[in-house]
Amino acid sequence: MNKSQSPPHFFLRLFRCFCHPDYAEDIEGDLLERFDNRVHKVGHRKARQAFVWDVIRLFRPGLIRPISGSQKLNLYDMFTNNFKIAWRGLLKQRTYAAIQIGGLAIGIASCILISLFIKDEVSYDTHYEDGERIFRLANAYTDANDFGRWTLIQAPVRSILYESFPEIEKVSRIVVREWKNAGDNQFRKVESKRNIYEKGFIYADPEILEILEVPMIYGVQKDALKQPNSIVLSRSKAEKYYPNENPVGKQIALNDGETVLTIGGVMDDFPGTSHLQYDFIITLADFEFWPGEQTNWCCSNYEYYLKLKPGTDKMALEKKLLYIRDNFVIPQLEARGATDVEDVKKFRSYYLQPVSNIYLNPDEVGDGLPSHGVLDVVRVLAIIAVIILLLACINFVNLSTAKSANRAKEVGLRKVIGSSRLDLIYQYLSESLLYSFSAILLGAMVSWFVLPWFNALTEKAISFPWMEWWFVSSLLLGVVVVGILSGGYPALYLSAFKPADVLKGKLRLGSRNVPLKNGLVVFQFVTSIVLIIGAMIVHRQMDFFLNKKLGFSKDQVITIESADTMGESRQAFKEALLQQSDVKQVTVSSYLPIAETAVNNYEFWQRGRKELDPGVEARVWSVDADYIETLGMHLVSGKDFLPSSNSDKESIIINQKMADLLNLDQPIGATLVSNFGSPRRVIGVVEDFHFGSLAGPIGPLCMLPGKSGSQVIVKVESEDMEKTMQSITSLWDDFMPNQPIRYSFLDERFANTWTNRMLNRIESIFLVFAGLAISIACLGLFALSAFMVEQRAKEISIRKVLGASIKSILVLVTSGFVKLVFAAMLIAIPIGWYFMRQFLADFAYRIDLSWDVFLTSGLLAVFIAVLTVGHQALKVAFSNPVDSLRDE
Repeated sequence: MNKSQSPPHFFLRLFRCFCHPDYAEDIEGDLLERFDNRVHKVGHRKARQAFVWDVIRLFRPGLIRPISGSQKLNLYDMFTNNFKIAWRGLLKQRTYAAIQIGGLAIGIASCILISLFIKDEVSYDTHYEDGERIFRLANAYTDANDFGRWTLIQAPVRSILYESFPEIEKVSRIVVREWKNAGDNQFRKVESKRNIYEKGFIYADPEILEILEVPMIYGVQKDALKQPNSIVLSRSKAEKYYPNENPVGKQIALNDGETVLTIGGVMDDFPGTSHLQYDFIITLADFEFWPGEQTNWCCSNYEYYLKLKPGTDKMALEKKLLYIRDNFVIPQLEARGATDVEDVKKFRSYYLQPVSNIYLNPDEVGDGLPSHGVLDVVRVLAIIAVIILLLACINFVNLSTAKSANRAKEVGLRKVIGSSRLDLIYQYLSESLLYSFSAILLGAMVSWFVLPWFNALTEKAISFPWMEWWFVSSLLLGVVVVGILSGGYPALYLSAFKPADVLKGKLRLGSRNVPLKNGLVVFQFVTSIVLIIGAMIVHRQMDFFLNKKLGFSKDQVITIESADTMGESRQAFKEALLQQSDVKQVTVSSYLPIAETAVNNYEFWQRGRKELDPGVEARVWSVDADYIETLGMHLVSGKDFLPSSNSDKESIIINQKMADLLNLDQPIGATLVSNFGSPRRVIGVVEDFHFGSLAGPIGPLCMLPGKSGSQVIVKVESEDMEKTMQSITSLWDDFMPNQPIRYSFLDERFANTWTNRMLNRIESIFLVFAGLAISIACLGLFALSAFMVEQRAKEISIRKVLGASIKSILVLVTSGFVKLVFAAMLIAIPIGWYFMRQFLADFAYRIDLSWDVFLTSGLLAVFIAVLTVGHQALKVAFSNPVDSLRDE
């Protein structure tokens, strides 16, 4: 057989070690014959893969080499002796042992932390007893040029689902986005006067408690939300406001009495692994957001949760749901004169998303939830965990094989006095298992110690599972896996030495594994450089987001929240603020130009073209006459709203994007119609500004005149912000003595949006694990350079005696390692460029991939490697050659 087409040598040797001698020759012949046939049929690469699998499948009783007779009697003594030798070796070479155990411990600690994070992420919504029957209903749109899924659906669909689909057991709608009392509110008991800010309010139908199997502390699950104007509190909020009592039947007031609700029950807190994290559920029973809203098909405001009857075919039900599209949605569109009816007939459908898929959202369903897990982050972390552990194992393999010179005579002598190769493999595997056990114990302690910091980094509340059976068993399994993974090759390599060659001095010790050793060092630094590139690119993208020209001013802008409880005195408060010396402008609105703000969308057309053109769905904001000036926006044409102009009541200001989508060449004076309200005349066009996530493009937006809103937005110019806030707080207390002021700064809220937090988290993850990877690589490099210096000490001393300069010694010691790191740099740069290009493709606004990032990352790795090896190089360069040559 051609040597280049031989089976994997490692697995062939492994087979010869474990296979029963009575069958070994026949089975090996069959294996090689089968491998040769596969080479001709499927190619060399696939044949080698199949050979590996064939060997693994032979690990079964009857085929494994037996241990019997005196071997069985001495088994305990053999293992005891092996571990004693391993322990003595560990104590004798403390530096190498510390590097090997320390490197493995770092890799194992990283694996433990990442595994705990991944376990937490994938465990969301897996606690339901009937989880396989719980789904969220989503719209789906699929054609050759477009694909999308989203959850917002019209109100009347609920009754249709109950009436026309017997496969559905229960239906509930929920409203999670900020609308009416969903979101946050000022909360108090009816009998109290002091308002307290609370968040986590949603609307839902009574069935939601049964569908999501929510345990009840007080009240009955199916009846808690049945009565109009009822609300269910979580256990933690009930204990806060009604400690040690049953609050069912008591009344609470929202927003200083604007809404009064009766407590219908107290539910247990949602588990930490639920995608819904809310403390207050307001009933939708007999409730309408406006008159006729529950029977109107105009607006899609609800997310639908369904519980199917046992045995229901999900895919068959999805097809059946087209009944809603064909008999209700399309007639409504035709009645409105919509132009996309034919596309809806072809491409619009419904999709049932399993509840367990909602949090990580692999189906990419757009919804109103404030945040999701990110499946790509989970995947990247899993890959990083494996890579970090591999880097640590590579250190072990490299150091073990590099130190073969120190153990060659030991191997030769043991074989001469009767030790079999299998005995030597057992001994070296015992050593690696001891190192593995020590590293896993240390790694577990390290991960437990840094877990609070890791929780802060990942925004989690993971507890360390010391007493969980799966964790302890995983650690024990890890001892074996890591021990074999890191010690398997060195054991086979060392045990293969021929005693005659070793004892005659013919063996060039450590030379046979140079290509493997160099390849593993290159792999370590390739990984490290790619992670450094990732950290730098993410940092630059984050910096780009925070410093990008947004089209509005976010600096020194204060948002005073929950101001809607002021009622009619809100305008007086605004005028009083303008009297403050540091206050330059004030505006009142519920809308802010950041991603996590109130959302209100409607469709618009030019007047006279509603039946001809598709509608343009745009954000609709209600603002007062000072909004644009306060936030530093720029009108490119037309005028702003006037404070007391009656003619502006039917006017509208649009952004440039909306003008483009409506094909308005001369937008000023154009009249727009929508699926709500009366026609409006365009009086101004505002320059495009970012009001959503910077990951997506700027969308269409319009502003309507209004003086109400939940936030007072204050632009200040102050050198002493603390003093300014004290003055504003004092003024607030004069107007609202029963409600503490709540304020934030617009620039901080922008920086703390979900996209920016996620980018910041990814950057931190890359930085941390790039640091760990480079640390592990440098630990191995340090040990290899120290060993190389030890092996070549006499050669270097002779060179110095013959006149070699310190510079030439430094070059001799460092050049080989530096070449490896430069090779890693050349390999890592295209890999890093490819993956970072894919990462940035998801952002509508992104940085350019600049060459300096890749060069800096590579040179940084080279610099760190030179520092690592340089210590050993300087040490030997300045040493006295007599110390090495005195034995000669």
